This record gives sequence, structure tokens and C-alpha cells, in this order.
Amino acid sequence: MKEKDEKVEEEKSKSTPTISESTHARSMLIPGVTRLYVKVPLDRIGVLIGRGGEVIKMVMERTKTKITVDEVNGTVIIEPASPTTTALDLMKAQEFIRAISYGFSPERASRVLDEDQVLIVIDLKQYVKPSPNHLARVKGRIIGEGGKARKNLEEIGNVYISVYDDYVAIIGDYESANAVRDAILMLIEGRQHSTVYRYLDKVMSQIKRRQRLSYWYTEFR
Repeated sequence: MKEKDEKVEEEKSKSTPTISESTHARSMLIPGVTRLYVKVPLDRIGVLIGRGGEVIKMVMERTKTKITVDEVNGTVIIEPASPTTTALDLMKAQEFIRAISYGFSPERASRVLDEDQVLIVIDLKQYVKPSPNHLARVKGRIIGEGGKARKNLEEIGNVYISVYDDYVAIIGDYESANAVRDAILMLIEGRQHSTVYRYLDKVMSQIKRRQRLSYWYTEFR
């Protein structure tokens, strides 16, 4: 457990490139020179590669990247595969790999490859006393009996949630993922599940209303 935590922390400590106005400036990305690094727990390497390499191949094709995996130490290198690869392509590949690192299946992690989807991670040790009993209790509240609480949060927020080691990871659009993050923090604070569900349902209704208005405005202005 400690080894996994150290590896995930090391990966998180690496700075993530900022998307600037030059995001799509292809001349900035040089195959063999431009690189992103991700540290993956060794027990997740097989999931990242997939049977016969099918998962890693899928990601490289969708993001136009070259991905090299060191199966001994868990280091993953992401590079542009061609001059047409953009900074966003690199960052989406990185987010997919991070999602796998935090326990998502390849099918669920692939959602983050869509342009409007993000990955948000909660480090439970920042909110809970770092003792096995406290962490287990909080994770139990987030997952719920038979996974009921997590399923409810996913359905109300239209997101995917993974509880891996001492982390909770969320994949969804920016507003929804952050709303679910807030709901999970409420559970960590000890709020009742019914209260959290009502809160999230209200916030999601507001988000959906804004999205409909934005769509209407864009289509009919």
C-alpha cells in the first residue's frame, strides 16, 4: 500500500502543462523531444497495456501519441507521434493513463479522452486522519453498502467514480465532476447520504438548466 501511495504521489507531484493560446501550435511539439511523464503503480501496468497491447494501442491512435511503458519501474513516457499531434492530445493521453492509475477500467477511463471531460482526484489523507481505521470508514461511506452510495453519486452526477487506495477519482464534464467532488467532501465531513443526494440533485438540475440555455443560445442566436 505504501509503495502504491508513493508512486501515485510522485506522479501527482509532476506539473501538468497548461493549455495556453498556443495549445494547437504544432511547431511546439517535437517528436523525440517533447515528452510527458506519468508514474503508474505496477499493479495497474497490465491494465494500461491490455491484452495483446490493445489498450495502449487504442490510446495512441486516438491521441496521435507514442507511449512507452517501463514495466519494471512503472514509468510511462508520452510523446507526439507526428507533427499533427497537439498539446491537448498529449494531455488527454496523460489523463487517460492517470485514470488507469487511480483504478478506472480502460472502458471508463476512455471517457476522459473526450474534449469536454476531466479527471478530478481527491486525496483522502488531506481530509482524514491517516490511520487505516479512519480511511476505511470514510471509503465505506463513499462506496456504500454493496456500492450503493457510489452508484447513486454516479447516476445523479452523470460521472464515473473510482475509489483506489486512499484516493477518490472522478471523471465527468468540468461542472458535474466538481459538483460530485463537493458532494463527496460532504460525505467525508459526515453529512447524511440523503442530504448529500438532495444537494447534488439540486446542483445538477442547475447545471443542466444552464447547459440547455447555453445550447439554445448557441443554436438560435
